[in-house]
Amino acid sequence: MLPLKSESSSEGEKVISPFAQSEVAVSQNKGSSGKFFLLIGISLILVVGGAVAGIFVMRYINDPYRTLENFPVSKYLDNYQGLAGSKFKAEFRVEADLGWKEGAGRLMLFSTVDDSRPIAVLIPAAVAKDIYFTKGQTYIAEVEVKEGGLIYANSCQKN
Repeated sequence: MLPLKSESSSEGEKVISPFAQSEVAVSQNKGSSGKFFLLIGISLILVVGGAVAGIFVMRYINDPYRTLENFPVSKYLDNYQGLAGSKFKAEFRVEADLGWKEGAGRLMLFSTVDDSRPIAVLIPAAVAKDIYFTKGQTYIAEVEVKEGGLIYANSCQKN
């Protein structure tokens, strides 16, 4: 232990600490920066995961056709009468435009994603008025099999 030094001065004595000449040993907490980056990494993963989940949920909720079954092309071609009056979701690819009739709508030839055999679909004037169909484009539609086997698109939107 070091003795206390005192100096005399005209105004008073000056006291020096016994620790004045010792080295300071302060330990740095090196683990705190690692924990900080880990916390930021976990937060980023949670935010990105939440965003992806939100996008998926919103797409699912905003799909107006999510409750409908896919259109069974093979069943329709085998026996359309068994499907009469039923509504389906169909993913169509445009094959040809068969014509337009005022008041009735547009008769189109489509193939589906699952079956390449062409089927004729009547798209009423109210639905077809804002859609320009070109070969190869894909559309999602709510279709209904009506009397005589006519496939009628109740709604249609570009995929």
